[in-house]
Amino acid sequence: MHIHILGICGTFMGSLAVLAKNLGHTVTGSDANVYPPMSTQLEAQGISLMQGYDPSHLQPRPDLVIVGNAMKRGIPAVEYVLNEGIPYTSGPQWLAQYVLQGKHVIGVAGTHGKTTTTTMVAWILEQAGLEPGFLIGGVPMGFEASARLGGGKFFVVEADEYDSAFFDKRSKFIHYAPRTAILNNLEFDHADIFDDLAAIQKQFHHLVRTIPGQGRIIVPAADANLAETLAKGCWTPVEKTGLAGEAEALWQAALLSPDGSHFDVLHAGEKAGTVSWGMTGMHSVNNALSAIAAAHHVGVSIELACAGLSAFGGVKRRMELIGEVRGISVYDDFAHHPTAIKTTLEGLRKKVGNRRIWAVIEPRSNTMRMGTHKDGLAASASDADQVIWYQPDGLDWNLEPVIADSPVPAKVMRNIDAIVAELVAQTLDGDAVVIMSNGGFGGIHGKLVTALKG
Repeated sequence: MHIHILGICGTFMGSLAVLAKNLGHTVTGSDANVYPPMSTQLEAQGISLMQGYDPSHLQPRPDLVIVGNAMKRGIPAVEYVLNEGIPYTSGPQWLAQYVLQGKHVIGVAGTHGKTTTTTMVAWILEQAGLEPGFLIGGVPMGFEASARLGGGKFFVVEADEYDSAFFDKRSKFIHYAPRTAILNNLEFDHADIFDDLAAIQKQFHHLVRTIPGQGRIIVPAADANLAETLAKGCWTPVEKTGLAGEAEALWQAALLSPDGSHFDVLHAGEKAGTVSWGMTGMHSVNNALSAIAAAHHVGVSIELACAGLSAFGGVKRRMELIGEVRGISVYDDFAHHPTAIKTTLEGLRKKVGNRRIWAVIEPRSNTMRMGTHKDGLAASASDADQVIWYQPDGLDWNLEPVIADSPVPAKVMRNIDAIVAELVAQTLDGDAVVIMSNGGFGGIHGKLVTALKG
């Protein structure tokens, strides 16, 4: 079968393309923005990529078109599919129908940490010899690609609350029917499709309704928004995670280092294992507890899960060290929400101590472009020493008020080459630069490393 994917370079759709290729289909795809690391991964898989959404990309006529949720009516390729009567479906529907049937699905949902936690679960199961299938919304370290069919009965999927397609406005995760579900956290996000927090909670409760009574739900004990969601009705055993001393938490972490790189795992109050790894930040510790609990539910011992995480390599674009030049460390991070920015910088601060941190942030997500989170942005970067906010074209509001409210020195810049020049001129041996965006950010990462070398 020839499958064409519209929006193929999105993190979800790119992973879907890998699965379709593994199933033996001929896979092509098109996207408005073709950039690494997803484009590189797809090309390595032998998948043909086309720039833009021209109807000519659909000639010869494919047998099926998988439509990404970024596609809208009026896009030429979408109109061509409808006018020509070409069979089409959404990505989540295709995944549920052709990949997840008969599998024990482990779904990872939540506002933050889905990609990393999904990778952790898949990694633990891999180390346990279970050969899991997985679909990860990013490019993981340690695996050849962001998705694979696997050889066992388990499939780990990043369960996104974003809508499925222009013709299916349900959250993606409604399609997956997980038996084991991690609900990492819940905050207001995706203001382009959700009116308020209650609308997101409604979708999460729809997910809860699909989890069988013999399954398992794993949640942080301290998340009030998830507690409200579960209070609407829950028919599945719930296991809670938290720091040592949180009475409700079955799974607890006792920190052995303040940056979260070394901690004991407690189960029902008893030490059951220790994790010593290269990750930092309390968000990473919380993700780890959830991953260990999920793996335990499918039969992996806590000791083995901890050993697996101690060898965990992380995910590309999640505090990925992409270069160290003249003693200056350059990191790439996907953070695009005030909470994610804050936890990322808190973790880095605990890791680097008194070293100077530069935060370079592009408010690129749809919610950011609408200004929904602008009041929380200034405080989110307080652990940095210097902040550069990039004002991209298309941002619907001005960043100057964020600068005025910033507790640390900050400035707005509108040119990527100028940002690079500023960093080259101002950074010193020992500094750490973390670049945060959920997009390609004009290739600033490579430009900066190259410029520092020069």
